[in-house]
Amino acid sequence: MTVKEPRRVEKPWGYELIWAETPRYVGKLLHIIAGEALSLQYHEQKDETIHLLSGKLRFWAGPSADQLEEVALEAGTSFHVAPGTVHRMEAVTDCDVLEASTPHLEDVVRLEDRYGRMGT
Repeated sequence: MTVKEPRRVEKPWGYELIWAETPRYVGKLLHIIAGEALSLQYHEQKDETIHLLSGKLRFWAGPSADQLEEVALEAGTSFHVAPGTVHRMEAVTDCDVLEASTPHLEDVVRLEDRYGRMGT
């Protein structure tokens, strides 16, 4: 039996704590600072479900960048992000988001990013 510390990955919007990583799944906690936002993005293979653990978050999802709808997420609610779904998260207050996904961590296609990280 092995006890491991989560792996912390600094991001311009906050940080990720990767607390589970296997060939079959990944578990993360995303801490998003109030006023910051993740990229407008989609994944070609990665299948994920997010769960708003705490805070207030604005979340958009849709089939394309020009067909996004705001999804009402409150603390305690979840949303499944299927591959190909364009999505973005923006923190209204500091937020903690749980993410359970397939292990395709590098599968990110950024359509828009306020921190200059475009492309894949």
